[in-house]
Amino acid sequence: MCLGSIVRTALAPWTSADITIAMAGGRYEGALRDIIHAFKYEGRRSLADPLAGVMREAGARMIEECDCVVPVPLHPWRRIRRGFNQARDLAKRLDRPVVDALLRVRATSSQMTLAAEARHRNVRDAFMLAPWSRSFERRTVLLVDDVRTTGATLNACAAVLRRAGAAEVRALTIAAA
Repeated sequence: MCLGSIVRTALAPWTSADITIAMAGGRYEGALRDIIHAFKYEGRRSLADPLAGVMREAGARMIEECDCVVPVPLHPWRRIRRGFNQARDLAKRLDRPVVDALLRVRATSSQMTLAAEARHRNVRDAFMLAPWSRSFERRTVLLVDDVRTTGATLNACAAVLRRAGAAEVRALTIAAA
């Protein structure tokens, strides 16, 4: 597994009802997929720096123009089992204020094996605004996660941030399927 073997592919930006623009550093395949798996499932947290570098390269303008970065949260039990939140590790390396504004209030099945519609059902009402969150009125928020497959998780999180007043929610991931 070599970081130099990552194929950086220009992917078309993606949007949804609550996400103004979403970018990814590359396709979720080959070496990039293997490196993300090592980071996320094998606890190789030293990979956060180079993976965040992939994100910075893909989303430099999005990062520069945002007011804060919000990582997609894990459910507390999954966070305890994994030992860290990979989205937060990435967010901390984007040189913008990190705001833990969201809580995952319902344990959900792993999205990995679910079909598109099942993914959307799985995360419906799974997130809420953290009670300690500040106002997002007129703010541009950058939502960060590791991988975007169908966008279900990002959409669910963005909807909460928009209801909290965010003027714009952008999303940035290492990879997209």
